[in-house]
Amino acid sequence: MDTIAEQIQRIRMHGLYLSRKCQDITQLSRDLMGLHCWFHRNVAFSAVIRGADLMNWKHALTKTWLYRGTLHGVAYDDLPLLLAPHAGDQSFEQWMLRDLLSETQLREAVDRIISLMEDGVYSRAEMRKIFADDYDPKMIDHLFSSWGGIFVSLACQGKVAFRNMASRDFDLIDAQPLQMNNQVLLELLRRFFTAYGPATIADAMWFLGLDKKAVQGLPELEMFSRLEYQRNVYYYVDDGAEIGDIPELTLLSGFDPLIVSYKERETVLPAEYKRAVILKSGICLPTIAVNGQVAGIWNLKNGKPTVEFFNFQPERLQKAAVALVDEMQWRVLGKI
Repeated sequence: MDTIAEQIQRIRMHGLYLSRKCQDITQLSRDLMGLHCWFHRNVAFSAVIRGADLMNWKHALTKTWLYRGTLHGVAYDDLPLLLAPHAGDQSFEQWMLRDLLSETQLREAVDRIISLMEDGVYSRAEMRKIFADDYDPKMIDHLFSSWGGIFVSLACQGKVAFRNMASRDFDLIDAQPLQMNNQVLLELLRRFFTAYGPATIADAMWFLGLDKKAVQGLPELEMFSRLEYQRNVYYYVDDGAEIGDIPELTLLSGFDPLIVSYKERETVLPAEYKRAVILKSGICLPTIAVNGQVAGIWNLKNGKPTVEFFNFQPERLQKAAVALVDEMQWRVLGKI
């Protein structure tokens, strides 16, 4: 890692609370624009790694779909802003209207779902049974798919969210997304570059799930600090804070923000290890970084910490890595 790459990584690890701590999980989620939640325990791991307390964490955050259709645990009052980029996404409705339902039938189904939730019916399993008498099995499978179905669309509109971080059931919410405009986009970019910078515009658009055209001609980009590296411009927010050194050893959660939040990942995840970390299914495994670069994977199996390095590491580092995973186990015990 050359000098500029090291500088980029130092600032990123500071912004992502990997070289400093954040004790409040809600503030952590707010600063990182949500914590990735394909598996809910990854939120707990990510928070503990960054120094946060897990007291009441399953209710402190709201689990819903955000950028690129991915699940995140977020601060509830952040939803109007974070939902803004995709509030008008009607891809699910268009797909249903093309293959299965008329517009009237879909609207009636949505109204019925909301009415059922108002009456205390929160699970997809219960709704499947209720809808079985009036709708064909194929349509029911699409509406109440295990991947989210109609609830993804309702969540993007700020109308529903999961009941808590560990639940598969839903509840009604009132979090109408902000209307997307340059002011909203600039605030999203400010928050992204504060936490994830130095990062490129391509990284930011990847994270937010937006087209690069969205920032063309945006003069306010000049407000951000910038540096150039390998013909790319990297933006960040320089708040004058003291930036710590890159830790020698760092645990990273599954779907850790340091890995999955950038379009270009080779700075932290060497290409030769990509297949061992990001599976064909799209799952990103928990990893361990040595001097800021992924060097192995870790897990908790049958109550025992396991660490597998991809290359030779001194016995001192191997023992230290196992100790970090073991400490993680005790900190999350009984809380996930």
